[in-house]
Amino acid sequence: MADRPNTRDVSPHENGWAVTKPGAERASAVLPTQAEAIARAKEIVGNEGGGEVRIRGKNGQVREQNTVPRGNDPKRSKG
Repeated sequence: MADRPNTRDVSPHENGWAVTKPGAERASAVLPTQAEAIARAKEIVGNEGGGEVRIRGKNGQVREQNTVPRGNDPKRSKG
C-alpha cells in the first residue's frame, strides 16, 4: 500500500489477534487478546513516526481506524 506505508492491521488469528503490515507475509506480533494487539500495533506505528492502525472484527471488516502520532524515541537526535 504505497499511499499508507505506515499502517498496521489488527485482525483475528488462530492463536489470538495478529498485528500485520499490509502486504507482509507474516504477522509482526500475535497476542492473546485484541486489546493487547491494539496496544502493540499503536506502539509499533508510533515508533516508526506515526501512521494508522486499522482494527478488524472477526468478520474481517474494518470496524475502527485510529491515527497514531509519532512516538517518543529517546535515541532520536536533533537535526
